Formats: sequence, C-alpha cells, structure tokens
Amino acid sequence: MQRYFRLVLFAAVMLVVLAIPVAAVLARSYFLAPTAQPVKAQPIQFPHQVHVQGMGLDCTFCHRGATTSAQATIPALEFCMNCHKIIPWEGRPDLERLVQAFQSGQTIQWNKVHQLPDHVHFVHAVHLNFGFQCADCHGDVGSMGKPGVKQVRDLRMGDCLTCHQQNGARTDCSVCHY
Repeated sequence: MQRYFRLVLFAAVMLVVLAIPVAAVLARSYFLAPTAQPVKAQPIQFPHQVHVQGMGLDCTFCHRGATTSAQATIPALEFCMNCHKIIPWEGRPDLERLVQAFQSGQTIQWNKVHQLPDHVHFVHAVHLNFGFQCADCHGDVGSMGKPGVKQVRDLRMGDCLTCHQQNGARTDCSVCHY
C-alpha cells in the first residue's frame, strides 16, 4: 500500500504542476478578449468621423493591409502627410503632434483596441474578400467620436465559431490557431 502511495502522490503533484500553466493559458485566452473593453487613450485623438463621414473615405483607404494581408495595418505618418502637408495644422493640437512626429522622424505609438490572444491568427483579407464589411466586427467606427474607438463585439472563440457556422466557414482548429 505504501508503495502505491508514493506513486499516487507523485502523479497528483505532477497533475497540479501541469494543470497550472494550462489553466493560465485558458484563463488568458478567455479574459483577454472580453465583450466590452474601456476605450483606450490614444496619443492622438484620431477623428474617424471627419475622415469617414466628412470626407467619405473607406476604411481600406488608410488601413490598406486589410484587403491583402492578416493585419489591417495603421498607415505610416508619411501616408497621413500626403494630405496633411497642405491642411492647416497650427492651433490644432492633435494635428500639431502628428506633424511634429513626422518632422522629427518619430512614430506614433497607437494603443491596440481589438485584442485577440497571441495564439489566434485572424486574417482580415480572407474575411473582407468573403464579403464581410469592417463594421461587421469593428462596429460603425466612422461614427465613433470622442473618447475614441472601442471594441464592440465579443471576440472570444464562441463568437468566431458561431459566425463561421452561420456562414459555412471551416471550424477546425487549424483555421484560427497556429
């Protein structure tokens, strides 16, 4: 009996030791992408309303990577300055920060709004080429004024699986997990 006690004790300890990292990964995966997150402060209060509603720009005009790659990409300051070099920026604090960053060769450190766990691979191009609109997942960003863009959709695994099932997409693990 005592001989098996050591074996059972060893097995129990190993199970606990191995269960801790598994539980941590599962908890991080679930809680990292909650349904509602507070709006994250950005270094520049980017006016999506002005660009989308006022000027009629499509999301992919600035986020060009969305149609061809996994990431939607945030445009480089040089891209922004194609227009903003001729738009008066004096006395407009956010534009002044944009121009000053460009002139000094600095980058703007934007805070990521839509969070997915590291082990999830989401490809924007696949979804857009299938016919989804940016607003299907991101909400009506063009009408989000101050305080800024927020996550409007539950981006946990259940939400993605439901969408895939409703649209006839593959649901095997390798579609999203690498």
